[in-house]
Order: sequence, then structure tokens, then C-alpha cells
Amino acid sequence: MSKIDRKHMAKENTDKVTIDLFLDQPRKGRPRTNPLPRNEQLKINKRRQLQRDRRQGRKRIELKVDQSVHEHLNEVASSSGCTRSDLVEAMIKISLANQEQVLPAVVNLVKSGES
Repeated sequence: MSKIDRKHMAKENTDKVTIDLFLDQPRKGRPRTNPLPRNEQLKINKRRQLQRDRRQGRKRIELKVDQSVHEHLNEVASSSGCTRSDLVEAMIKISLANQEQVLPAVVNLVKSGES
């Protein structure tokens, strides 16, 4: 078919299956910069992050906290100009360095059920 014939053919604008009918129409949005689907990109990035952390001698720790604690940590971290992760790590290091003063208070808090 020639280009003239395609222009006169009936087409549905929502039908993107027949690509040759839409060659002259610009595509919406930003052009793709990565050929992989988004979920594959995320897997690769996560794998690279874990490898980078491993090389730096870092280990992952997960913890669950109340919403209010999470918000407070975010506030303190942003006002201090650091990440929440860096803040929590520094707090743990200080607590471990001062165990004789901090540990009894932590144990009492855990036993009281307020943690």
C-alpha cells in the first residue's frame, strides 16, 4: 500500500496495534532510555545496591516502628541534613558505646511495653 492509501484508510485512534498507521504521529511522553521493562530495571538496580553495600561491609537491618517514631526520625534527619538510615545508625552506635548508661533505660522501656 502506498502512503496515500494509508491516509485514507479508516483507523481507530486508540488502536495502537497496527503501527504503520501511526508512523506520522508523534508518540506521547518521554522516549524510552532503557530497553528493559521497569520491573527488570528495579531488580538490576536492587542487585547492584546490595553488591555495593556488601563491598562497603554494610549489612541490612529491617525494623518496624510506630508511625509517630517514623515521622519523628524523618524530622530529625531532615533538620540534621542526613538520611534517616544514617541517623538511626549513629543512634545505635552511640547507644552501644554507652551501654552502661543507655542499656538499662532501653530494657526498662521494652519491659514496660511502651516500645
